[in-house]
Amino acid sequence: MIRTTHFRILIIAILISVMGILSIYSSNYQKEDKKWQLIYKRQIYWVILGLFFFFIMYNLNYRRLWDATYFLYLLSALLLLLVFILGAVRLGAQRWLRIAWFNFQPSEIVKLIVIIFLSRYFSAKSSSNVTLTLNNAGIFRAIILPFFFVAIPMVLIIEQPDLGSSAVVLFIFIAMLYISGVKLKYLTIIFLLSLLFLPILWHILRDYQKERLLVFLNPNIDPLGAGYTIIQSKIAIGSGGFLGKGWLSGTQGQLHFLPESHTDFIFATFTEEWGFLGAITLLILYYFLIKQGIRIAQKTSDNFARLLAFGISLMLATQVFINIAMTIGLAPVVGLPLPLMSYGGSSTLVTYISLGILANIDKQRTVF
Repeated sequence: MIRTTHFRILIIAILISVMGILSIYSSNYQKEDKKWQLIYKRQIYWVILGLFFFFIMYNLNYRRLWDATYFLYLLSALLLLLVFILGAVRLGAQRWLRIAWFNFQPSEIVKLIVIIFLSRYFSAKSSSNVTLTLNNAGIFRAIILPFFFVAIPMVLIIEQPDLGSSAVVLFIFIAMLYISGVKLKYLTIIFLLSLLFLPILWHILRDYQKERLLVFLNPNIDPLGAGYTIIQSKIAIGSGGFLGKGWLSGTQGQLHFLPESHTDFIFATFTEEWGFLGAITLLILYYFLIKQGIRIAQKTSDNFARLLAFGISLMLATQVFINIAMTIGLAPVVGLPLPLMSYGGSSTLVTYISLGILANIDKQRTVF
């Protein structure tokens, strides 16, 4: 019997998924190629499969993840390495592995595995013990050593290239340091070092990535090139007004002015058709979904579960924030999907797996 919290998580996830399917259908149904017209059906399959994995994780004790942490970490590194050997190239990026009949993006599952790894690393019997251990360990064990393990998948993800996913991994690392009770002076050192490395990072970036950053500062410097997508996204969102143009009645999405309207820019497609009211409704659903995760983290007495629940909630919140921010011009375009809304099997499956873990933590929390 699913408790109220679990039921809320499941219902909210399904509602957002339905909104995503409707928007995916709307963004592709006028395209002449039948493969685009049927793409929404693939998303329905992903959602159904995601629900299957949700219930698997709901019934699998999350403590099993503690035992499998190192295996999962090695598996994630292997998958990322295989991308460079066997990976499929799409839109200039090599991020996908062909598994059976679908393309799987390892960087999506790596985000979750990093959370599991950090949750175990920073775990102890109680929060006070974690804080005491880290404060006595010094900066090496508190920051440098865990960062080394996080940096390996981060570098591999950056090389694909996938700045969006690597940024999410980095933010999760810093946030979990703070939640674990690492001294503020250590976090300040990280921030200052990050500023010092910015010039080096600029020279590492590829040309198109530099263009995206420059376009973020001023989209009009290349309105028909790198700035085209963000300009069209803003037009779509703005033209939706308060109530929107109605389902299947958008112009930017329907007339294909907006690239990636069913993936990275699904929020613009949705807002154009459902307006400000629809966008606020979607944001409220995300708020309640993330709130449930944070509430589960606060209620559990097991520190591994607490960090795991906080990490998953932060992962979802970060992806929602970055995706929506880039569609309205408040963040650079980094190719990050909107959880449960954007088309994509990897993102959908990992999100449902993550939510299943949250549900299981709440189910098991009275044991610890």
